[in-house]
Amino acid sequence: MTNITKTCLSDPFEPQKHEVINVTKTYLPDRTKLDMYIDKIYSTAWVTNNGQLVKELTARLEEYLGVKNLLLVTNGTLALQIAYKVLGVTEQAITTPFSFVATTSSLVWEGIEPIFVDIDPETFCIDPSKIEEAITPKTTAIVPVHVFGNACDVEKIEKIAQKYGLKTIYDGAHAFGVQYNSKSLLSYGDATILSFHATKLFHTIEGGAIIFRNKEALERAKLMINFGINGPDSVIELGINAKMNEFQAAMGLCILDEIDTILEQRAKIWSYYENALKDYVQIQKRDFQCTNNYSYFPVLLENEKRLMEVKATMNATGINPRRYFYPSLDTLGYLQPYDPQTVSRDIASRVMCLPIYPELPLKKIKEIIKILNELSKN
Repeated sequence: MTNITKTCLSDPFEPQKHEVINVTKTYLPDRTKLDMYIDKIYSTAWVTNNGQLVKELTARLEEYLGVKNLLLVTNGTLALQIAYKVLGVTEQAITTPFSFVATTSSLVWEGIEPIFVDIDPETFCIDPSKIEEAITPKTTAIVPVHVFGNACDVEKIEKIAQKYGLKTIYDGAHAFGVQYNSKSLLSYGDATILSFHATKLFHTIEGGAIIFRNKEALERAKLMINFGINGPDSVIELGINAKMNEFQAAMGLCILDEIDTILEQRAKIWSYYENALKDYVQIQKRDFQCTNNYSYFPVLLENEKRLMEVKATMNATGINPRRYFYPSLDTLGYLQPYDPQTVSRDIASRVMCLPIYPELPLKKIKEIIKILNELSKN
């Protein structure tokens, strides 16, 4: 593994006078290692269409994550859309209103009506006790989200899906490397998708992956992401172009080389926040059977007014937390009218993710904590 000397809590650098602290910062790996991978691309002039680096990254991710049937794709949104097509999701799918917009927009884009089920106010994940009452004769799938890397109640969801003959596609965009009961969380469901966007703890600049339960679905998806082509003169499937290219894979291989360091540094910051803030703000309740990949640190403020006060105070000092997820997806204009999902709307109005990334200066972490502690007392 490459020896990395990134700064973190134990050795913070002082930010420049006008440095802006965003909620995340794209991790850029060791440049020498990246150049070595890029040299391989130049030596073969093979830049896309399932090149050697894509094959290598696929194999290494399957080993690292402890999964089978992994397919690399262009991004996490297309990962969802391909999964719907492969698994025959049509008409309606039950999903959560508390997620990034792509979870819903990907359904609508494919002509599938999202049926929202409200969330648990502590875990922020879909409430499985409310799923069955939302099932109709048109329901073909459940699309839950492992929110901020926190596992949904996969056991209850799987039982419901089996009872009603529904497909289950998990949006695991935040769940890279998470284990559930000593098994990869990504191995649950008929499929789980990942996002490898530059904002994620593991990234390929843009990119994503689908992990299928069975190999048959994987093989069909391979055709779909390459226009349905199965040979030089043969097209046997309706498809699009959703392939990952070699430059994306090169970045992913470099990040994977350094992933242990990334996780170690994020864990320090996450724990620092937790210890300092647990008595002042509500922190997401995590499933005790689920490991933490420290991808986000969301806090729940007393109300929206207090959230906006905290955000404005931080913004004034060059710190940019994010209202994430906001808005609640049942308020999207192109879905109206829609029955209000009251818990999701409430959580979305007062949740905020704090900056967390390996190079975040300790000075700024303390400043963030101080602002939250002081304003929470007022």
